[in-house]
Amino acid sequence: MAATKHRASKPGPISPNSSTKVWLFSLLLTIQYGAQPLISKRFTRREVIVTSSVLACEVVKVVSAFILMAKDGTLKRLYKEWTLIDSLTASGLPAAIYALQNSLLQISYKNLDSLTFSMLNQTKLFFTALFTYIILGQRQSIQQIGALFLLIIAAILLSIGEGSSKASSTDSPDEILFYGIVPVLVASVLSGLASALCQWATQVKKHASYLMTVEMSVIGSLCLLASAHKSPDGTAIRQHGFFYGWTPLTLIPVTMNAVGGILVGLVTSYAGGVRKGFVIVSALLVTALLQFVFDGKPPSPYCLVAFPLVITSISIYQKYPYRLKKKD
Repeated sequence: MAATKHRASKPGPISPNSSTKVWLFSLLLTIQYGAQPLISKRFTRREVIVTSSVLACEVVKVVSAFILMAKDGTLKRLYKEWTLIDSLTASGLPAAIYALQNSLLQISYKNLDSLTFSMLNQTKLFFTALFTYIILGQRQSIQQIGALFLLIIAAILLSIGEGSSKASSTDSPDEILFYGIVPVLVASVLSGLASALCQWATQVKKHASYLMTVEMSVIGSLCLLASAHKSPDGTAIRQHGFFYGWTPLTLIPVTMNAVGGILVGLVTSYAGGVRKGFVIVSALLVTALLQFVFDGKPPSPYCLVAFPLVITSISIYQKYPYRLKKKD
């Protein structure tokens, strides 16, 4: 009986219907993630306060998630069954981890050149796979591990293609190590841990993806408000108002970003954190394509080399899942 319960707690194989949803959500997230930089650049004025756009995005995300829950009929059930303990267990820790991760990334980015930062940031793919195995017992086949290597190589090539326009802010090797390299590596570990915890909450504890989106948005917003109290953004909001620099078009990138947040939850719930990493790297190719179409900026040779690597890695990862060896 105990063995049966243990097996039931692990995520099972993806059904054909779920597989269709995985591909749909992954495709939509790839497009959103790839288009977001260009949309934000075109429709967000420089004067817009970053904290105001982030908080507005979280509000849109929460409202959208509630609408989707009402539409699929889960809102009433969740209202009756929801408890604060379950919420904090499923969403509190990942939200706190993501908040800490974002702070570490900001510290690191100020002390590393863009290229080094981007390359080290790709290690989160390995840590996601590692924590998925530790927490969920989800193994990767040899072919899938090879696919992860190909994906990281592709991500590094894409980072090189973007170039490095920012030199390190310090010449001290110790400061580069402790305020640049160490924070980004710790952030990558935290990213992998939080992603695996989100997957555990949705797949094992059966915590609804939309509900988890709401909970993490609320917790994340509270953390942001607390940090903004004495930050330059908080001062700017008090002086100029929350919507300083906004136009009606500012709602476009805010809404798109909110939709992306919901899609991240769905992809993690249906496909897992590792596959989400494939989506994010693939989105870099979409960004390069859109830059060529709308800005006339041709893809770099690195991007052209990375493209077949991404396609190959996705194909291998899908084709060769881990299978338990049958005992004779």
